[in-house]
Amino acid sequence: MHQYWFFIGDFPIRAYGTLFALAFILGVGVTVYFAKVEGKQDWIDPFLDLAPLLLIGGIIGARIWQVFFFEWGYYSKNPQEILAVWHGGLSIQGGVVGALLIGGWYAWKKKLPFWELADLAAPGLILAQSIGRDANLMNGDAFGGPTGGDFGIIYPAGTIARETFGMQPLWPAEVWEGQFDIILFALLLILKTRTKKWPSGFIFLVYVAGYNAVRFFLENLRGDSTRYLFNWTAAHWSSALTVALALILIAWRFKVSKTQSIDQRDKGLETEEKVKIE
Repeated sequence: MHQYWFFIGDFPIRAYGTLFALAFILGVGVTVYFAKVEGKQDWIDPFLDLAPLLLIGGIIGARIWQVFFFEWGYYSKNPQEILAVWHGGLSIQGGVVGALLIGGWYAWKKKLPFWELADLAAPGLILAQSIGRDANLMNGDAFGGPTGGDFGIIYPAGTIARETFGMQPLWPAEVWEGQFDIILFALLLILKTRTKKWPSGFIFLVYVAGYNAVRFFLENLRGDSTRYLFNWTAAHWSSALTVALALILIAWRFKVSKTQSIDQRDKGLETEEKVKIE
């Protein structure tokens, strides 16, 4: 792992930043692909206009979440580091919240169906998250705790992981999370390509529930977060609450879809009866 690819003079080309940019580009590319496949070509231009706003909202949300929810103890003592996002420290959960707020506002402004837009973006989003974990690995952040044995990752000097735990082998928490993200990406592709008509929002909510469930369990291996009640980190708490909310919303989206189907059927029957009478 290398924090820097190379230098241009004294200017470093950081692995974290380049992989982060790659994640964004590929995530957008996957979304545009599905827009074409699903016959939503007229959504491509609005989405491409939205994508930079999602990036900005995601970075702001990710940083706010990391600073104030996850590591306020550190940043309160090192306020000069709050804006230094190039040193790492972007919470995926906060990034999704920030992007959701921007996406919801944009969908309302442009009169686009929010849940369908979220379904369209979900596979690209989880793929981008997987690549983002590669960025964490290269940067030596989002690391696991000591394994207590002679197996695990030993991070190089200059990384936060090395400064925190020295030469101790650490659990590859960020690596395993990135791998689970790819599995979830494949699951979303399978759900999207099935002939069954899912309620709008279902694909996105499966992503939300699936990612946060995995994050909850892998958080037990993390070594970079403060622990609170039940020995849970802030990510434990936010993951548990998010999974519960996603499951409630899934049930609600199925109920709404069923109600709409019944209404459409009743309207169809009324139309047939009027035709017969005429």
